[in-house]
Amino acid sequence: MPNTLNTQPNLARPDDFYEALIDMHRDLDEAQSQAANAQLILLLANHIGDHDVLLAAMAAAREGVTAMAATTPA
Repeated sequence: MPNTLNTQPNLARPDDFYEALIDMHRDLDEAQSQAANAQLILLLANHIGDHDVLLAAMAAAREGVTAMAATTPA
């Protein structure tokens, strides 16, 4: 497995994945939805396994959120 984070589109069926992700949250309350997200993150992190790739993904996710907050009007 490469030890760099792939940020290029890489999903074979992105629309189907998005639909399944939305379905995963259907009929869950906020706490259950957050718990399902946490479980999914941990399962995928375990599957990836590479510490450096996981750190790069966490940094990219945080940067994306902080960049959105900087451009969102108050």
